[in-house]
Amino acid sequence: MGALDGLFVVSLEQAVAAPYCSGKMADAGARVVKVERPDGDFARGYDRLAKGESAYFVWLNRGKESAVVDLKDGGDRAFLAAMMAKADVFIQNLAPGAAARAGFGSADLRAERPELVCVDISGYGEDGPYRDMKAYDLLVQAESGLCAITGTPDEPGRVGVSVCDVACGMYAYQAVLEALIERGRTGLGKTIAVSLFAAMADWMTVPLLQTQYGGKPPKRVGLAHPTIAPYGAFPAADGKPVLISIQNEREWRRLCADVLAAPAMAEDPRFRDNSARIENRAALDAAVAAVFARADSADLAAGLKAAGIAFGLMNDPQALIAHPQLRRRPATLPDGTEIALVAPPAVWDGQAEHLGRIPALGEHTEALRREFGPS
Repeated sequence: MGALDGLFVVSLEQAVAAPYCSGKMADAGARVVKVERPDGDFARGYDRLAKGESAYFVWLNRGKESAVVDLKDGGDRAFLAAMMAKADVFIQNLAPGAAARAGFGSADLRAERPELVCVDISGYGEDGPYRDMKAYDLLVQAESGLCAITGTPDEPGRVGVSVCDVACGMYAYQAVLEALIERGRTGLGKTIAVSLFAAMADWMTVPLLQTQYGGKPPKRVGLAHPTIAPYGAFPAADGKPVLISIQNEREWRRLCADVLAAPAMAEDPRFRDNSARIENRAALDAAVAAVFARADSADLAAGLKAAGIAFGLMNDPQALIAHPQLRRRPATLPDGTEIALVAPPAVWDGQAEHLGRIPALGEHTEALRREFGPS
C-alpha cells in the first residue's frame, strides 16, 4: 500500500507535465486512468529507444491504466463522465477551454461534485494575453528568460531536459497533495491551475531579482556560476574537467592552502571575498586552472575530498548508467519484458522494489467500460 492507496485519479493527458503529475500519484499507490485520444498520447511516438518504447512515455506512465476516449463521440463522453463520477482527482492538459467545451470543465465538474480536486495544466495559464499560445518546453525556456542565462558567453542554450514541463508537473503534484490534505479537513476539493511559464518563472526568481533590483542580469558563463567564484569546471592533466564549488571564505582558504598550495592567495586583495573574486574572475580562474592542469582528475578528486572541498566530475549519460550512487528499479513494458528505470528520488521505508507496468494504448478500455459504463 502506498500513501495514496484508495484514491482514484482520471487524467486526460498527453506529453510531459500532466503525465508527470499523475505518474507521481501512481507511484504513491493511487489508481490512475490515463485517458488517451484514439491515436494515443503523442509522447508514445517520440522515439523507440527504450526497448522499442518511447523513453519519455516509459518514464512518465508506469503504473497507469490506459483508456481510449474520443471526446467527439457521445458514448465515449458518457463513459468518461461515468469514471469522473467516481474520481477523487481529475487532471487535464488540453488547450485552455478544450476540456470545458467537451463537457469536462473544472467549474462544471466541481459544481456537481464539490469534493473533486481538479487540475488544469497549460502553457501560459487560463487567462492573460498568452492564454491561447501553444507552449512546448523549449519555447517556454526561451519566453521565461531561462535560455538567456544558459549556455556560453557567445551563445544561449537549452537546458538539456524538459525542465519547464517537469517543474510544472512537480508543482501540480504538490498542489494536489495540499488540496487532498485540505479536503480531509473540510470535505471540499479545489480547482488548481498550473502553467509551464509560471513554474519556470518561479525558478527564475533569483536572476529576476538580481536584474530588477541589482541592475545586473546574470551573464552566461558556461560551466561556471554567474555570481559565485571559484565555482566551475577546470580541466585536469588527463583532459577530464573537474568542477569545484566554493561557498564561503573558510572553504576558500582551505582550497588555497590544501589544494592550490598557495595559502597567501587567500589574502590577495583581488580575491579577498566573493565579490572581489567575481570582479577578478579571469585572473582567479587562470590561477586555479594552472594548478589543476598539472594533476590527473583522480588525484585532484582525492585532494579535494581530503580538503573538504565540494567537487564533481563531468559525467555523460553513459557514465551515469554505471554511477555508483544511482538507484534503479525495474518496471514492466507492455510486451512483458523488464526495463530498469531510475528509482523515485524520495526513499520510503518499505518502498516497493518494482515500479508499475507501462500500459499499451487502450489496454484497459474494455475492462473500464465494463466497470464504469453508463447504466
